[in-house]
Amino acid sequence: MITRLALLIAILLLPTLAPAQEYVTVPRRLSDDGFYRLVACAAPPAGECAKPMIHWPEARRLSLSVGIVRADPSFPGYKLDLVDAAIDRAIAEINASGAYLVVERSFEPAPDIAFYLLDTPQDGIIAQTSSSLLDGTDLPIGRVAIRSVGNEIQEAAIAISRDINRREIASVVLEEMVQALGLPTDVRSPAYRDSIFNEDYNSVVWLRGQDAEALRRHYPRF
Repeated sequence: MITRLALLIAILLLPTLAPAQEYVTVPRRLSDDGFYRLVACAAPPAGECAKPMIHWPEARRLSLSVGIVRADPSFPGYKLDLVDAAIDRAIAEINASGAYLVVERSFEPAPDIAFYLLDTPQDGIIAQTSSSLLDGTDLPIGRVAIRSVGNEIQEAAIAISRDINRREIASVVLEEMVQALGLPTDVRSPAYRDSIFNEDYNSVVWLRGQDAEALRRHYPRF
């Protein structure tokens, strides 16, 4: 996403916090394997991984829950409705991707992937959410934070600022949810304007082509 909309990924690898690389710049389209390694572990073309490969544990992959756990009273109501609908559409896209995953909507207090719809302004500091993954961090527009132990994801939190543009909600929600599945790196390239991982655009609202292939490779059926 463009700088003001960058999704800053915090991957917690106990006991330390590992620095995150937000995107990798490439001059042209990559092979399916090259694209997958870029979004999964920040590997540049023909290069080594800059992040660890992380996955949700196998025992949880067919019942991953996602839900809104906090919506500040001042978060615009019409945007809340749009986020709510976008979550359902994103679930449908992920479940139809062919990956060995089933994501379910949850209305319980502690889903695996938790959405926080915050009064925090763009570029403000997140505070008093009771989420150790989010509090004290900045919020350009959206932020996804992932806690993993070793290579296994334990929980993910997604924050959305009150200042998000309504026309970008569906794309941002889908990208954040897919990144919360363990594909946390964007790609910067004019060749990838059709990708949800594009650093410079928030317009894609479906999982197609190499985006879906990357998710299938991360969670193969066989």
